[in-house]
Amino acid sequence: MKNKSKNLICDICGQKGARVRKVTETHGKGKDLLLIENVPMISCPSCGENYFTAETLHEIERIKLHRKSFALERPVQIASFV
Repeated sequence: MKNKSKNLICDICGQKGARVRKVTETHGKGKDLLLIENVPMISCPSCGENYFTAETLHEIERIKLHRKSFALERPVQIASFV
């Protein structure tokens, strides 16, 4: 992710203009729920695809594997979209 986000080329359609967005990913559920914040996701305005790079996917797996070292416990409020 060292490229300038304005110059990214989409891996799906090959067009310039893809951008990095920061998203929150959830893994597991209930007591085993893990939220990973600020995950870089590539978003392409040309083809509409959103995807993670291989590097990001590897880092997500590393965080999940070593969650005890990385995770902070926080109370989480949940709201429904009605």
